[in-house]
Amino acid sequence: MAEFENGGFRLHYIDEGDPEAPAIVLVHGFASSLKVNWVDPGWVKTLTDAGYRAIAFDHRGHGESDKPRAGAAYTPEAMASDVLALADRLDLRTAALFGYSMGARVSAFAALRYAERFPLLIFGGLGIGLVEGVGDWDPIAEALLAPSLEDVSHERGRMFRAFADRTRSDRLALAACIETSRKELTAEDVSHVLQPSLVGVGTKDDIAGSAQALADLLPNGEAFDIPNRDHMLAVGDRLFKAKVLEFLDGHRALIER
Repeated sequence: MAEFENGGFRLHYIDEGDPEAPAIVLVHGFASSLKVNWVDPGWVKTLTDAGYRAIAFDHRGHGESDKPRAGAAYTPEAMASDVLALADRLDLRTAALFGYSMGARVSAFAALRYAERFPLLIFGGLGIGLVEGVGDWDPIAEALLAPSLEDVSHERGRMFRAFADRTRSDRLALAACIETSRKELTAEDVSHVLQPSLVGVGTKDDIAGSAQALADLLPNGEAFDIPNRDHMLAVGDRLFKAKVLEFLDGHRALIER
């Protein structure tokens, strides 16, 4: 199993495709994993078949990575440092970042802090919620800590608890992650994200917020509405895949080695 270390934590990753091809670092969402978010929906195959190098890792608290149970481990800044540590581990001079949901938030923080290393960005499953927030997640933390799914009545809480159970996640680590990972950027912060950025959100997504509203704040932002998809199903949508490949191909020179 491929691993790297950062902040005292051991993190699992995969690295697929031609090692000399332009690299895409895939940053998965809350309660997910590199397998659930990127391998199973076909993203790794889609990207490598298109001539890209696909790199994905399990966030701290997720998948096969270490699972701290203290909220301090899960600030967006700390999680963004994992992205840089992986890029350093693989000696990536430049790479595109493709984050979904929480992974998009982490990618935005990484894009601000390490702009020269990540000159191309894709935000999936997160629109203006990056700035305005994505609602009250306290019921989701409560759902994760409940004795069983049958004890959860909150609709969104039930959705995430069922997802966590299905992925056999460490629910205590996820509850800790919720405490600190939801930090927003300001509109002023977003105005300093100068990289070309694609924002893709499902038209039935009631979590992410408007793709267009976020794209309007980004100096080089482009919105894509993923038709008839909610937050959970948008990630593997074939039209979204086609749009992402078009976007990557149009800016390939930025990430060529």
